[in-house]
Amino acid sequence: MKAKFALLGLLSFVVVGLTHAQDNWNWPSDPQMEAKAREYNAAYNDYLKSDQFIQATKPLHWLLVNAPDLNEAIYINGVKVYNGAAEATADEAQKAIYQDSVMTVFDIRAEKYNNEADWIENKAYYGYKYYRANKDKVADAASYFARDVELNGEINTVGLVPAYFDLVYRNYAYNQAYTDEEVLDIYDNLYARLDKAEAEGGDASGEKSTLDQILVAMEIIDCDFIQEKLGPQLEADPSNIALAKRIFQYSVQYKCTSSETFAKALEVVDNDSPTFSTSQVRGLRAMQAGDHAKAEEMFNRALELAENDKQRAEVTYDLAKAQAQLGKKSAARQSALSVAELDPEKVSEAWSFIGSLYMGSSAECRGGQSRVKDYSIFIAAYEAFAKAGDNKGMANAKARFPSKEELFTEGYQVGQTLNTGCWVGQTVTLKTRD
Repeated sequence: MKAKFALLGLLSFVVVGLTHAQDNWNWPSDPQMEAKAREYNAAYNDYLKSDQFIQATKPLHWLLVNAPDLNEAIYINGVKVYNGAAEATADEAQKAIYQDSVMTVFDIRAEKYNNEADWIENKAYYGYKYYRANKDKVADAASYFARDVELNGEINTVGLVPAYFDLVYRNYAYNQAYTDEEVLDIYDNLYARLDKAEAEGGDASGEKSTLDQILVAMEIIDCDFIQEKLGPQLEADPSNIALAKRIFQYSVQYKCTSSETFAKALEVVDNDSPTFSTSQVRGLRAMQAGDHAKAEEMFNRALELAENDKQRAEVTYDLAKAQAQLGKKSAARQSALSVAELDPEKVSEAWSFIGSLYMGSSAECRGGQSRVKDYSIFIAAYEAFAKAGDNKGMANAKARFPSKEELFTEGYQVGQTLNTGCWVGQTVTLKTRD
């Protein structure tokens, strides 16, 4: 195994959910056996109360063998007795016997009483405690948690969720007990349990972190796995939202976001339950692919889903770029102005963008009748770059101002105002490049 997890604090909680003893006592019908059963019942309870666990095992063992239907209390207390004895002895062989006895007590109790769902999680707890490092028994320990989920629908004690996945990891490493897909199914179900705990107001961040560490250590997931194993499954069943979400999560986590599998999963997830992030990422991918119309659509959706002005500014700037590529330069300028209003940190970036829009419009805005008017667009660009504090942009724009001779020839003067016309529509103060 390439990693071991102590799961610190996991086994420190108090085990809860123990069923109280039943009121009905089934004493042996034979008077002598009844007397002995009463004697031994009193004896093991006295030993238990004084924490003399090893001494308590002898009379308890007699009761389990000779009066197994006496009362459920002997099974409830039997776990305490044998676990206490296991912790009290220094003999490793004897410790193992006591630990196995705990499990045997649980097994017999399951046969005799129809209440396994009430205490199966306690059995799982002890199974993890005893067998997590035992190659031959780790599968049994994992099966107790699986049984808990089968009976109760979920692991009730959130602190035990990482214990189950740790057992899955160990059983996978020791015994190749699961397919990769089975491991991921268990991981997803356990993660969903932790999501539920947080939705109910709890803090499961530590448990989630442990699950993620274990999954990474198992080295199941990489980009090839996502593309070659999960991708075809999504292609075959594109309506599988759970699978799409898994692919999306793993792709982000393992930095596999350039594949077509990620793109497909992203589309499915975003169509099912769009968020600011999913819609923005779809827009960015569309931009990279040259589908600027799709990018505009996705950025507009992300804008509707944005939760704060910083997000609004971020995606509005993306939207401005898409609009510019579509030739919607007036709309792109308006989007850039909105960016400057939404986020003071983006004012410079927004005005540089507007300056570049103006610079890139010289050909389409050239009327061909007045060089001064045609070049006035660069004065507008210069002023935009000046608002941005973009010295390089200002220098580039100034180099394309009209010359003094051109102003004189057309009857204009420096300082005179002129509207650029075209979509730019800015009134500028005439300047010359020389």
